[in-house]
Amino acid sequence: MNGMTTVPLRRHQIAWLNDAAWRRIQAGSWDDDARDCLAHWAAKRLPLVVTRQSHFSGGDDICMGLPAPLRWARRRLALSVARQDVVYFDEFPHAEKALGLVPDSARVAWRELCARLKAGGICARVYGSYGWQLLSGLDHVRPGSDIDLWLSVSDAGQADAAAACLQSFSRRNLRLDGELMFRDGAAVAWREWAAWRAGQAMSLLVKTIDGRALVRSPDWQAAAEMAEAA
Repeated sequence: MNGMTTVPLRRHQIAWLNDAAWRRIQAGSWDDDARDCLAHWAAKRLPLVVTRQSHFSGGDDICMGLPAPLRWARRRLALSVARQDVVYFDEFPHAEKALGLVPDSARVAWRELCARLKAGGICARVYGSYGWQLLSGLDHVRPGSDIDLWLSVSDAGQADAAAACLQSFSRRNLRLDGELMFRDGAAVAWREWAAWRAGQAMSLLVKTIDGRALVRSPDWQAAAEMAEAA
């Protein structure tokens, strides 16, 4: 049995496929640009990203995406891949790996941000255009691109600390977008979290691998942790 059948899916997960999967993908009905992009991805053994799972993906198929770089007009290709064709799941690069892509004027602050997050026990990974450029070596980042981070947090207190770090950096340097990812796989935009915790919003949009929901209770995450422990 393929060990990948037991790996739970979550947001911002990347997946590496076997050769059979790439052959099936390339045999689909694609236009010339998409076919060229897919041929490059297959030849270079580049990963795909797990996307929100829709009810249209039947059986053990997994919804995945390929955000193409400028060379292919930044197209977003939607794919369906059989779970058994995943060689392994992986993660986007750690935030400190993006230092070489960050403008010179923000590099000292970027090092400080990564160090503060690490000191707080917060794992930060870079996805979006910066993450994909690190993975592919292609032209995903453009002038003015936001940096997207997802940060693994264990509870509300750690989420508050992470948001405070990001807010401090974003006020003085590049704009940071991204999400706080809790242990159960639920994710929230860090800016929305900060506004909600400050009482500036009545509800919070929580995203999971298969949907999204608005929550209004300030104890939603504590309740989820209690349920998991039980």
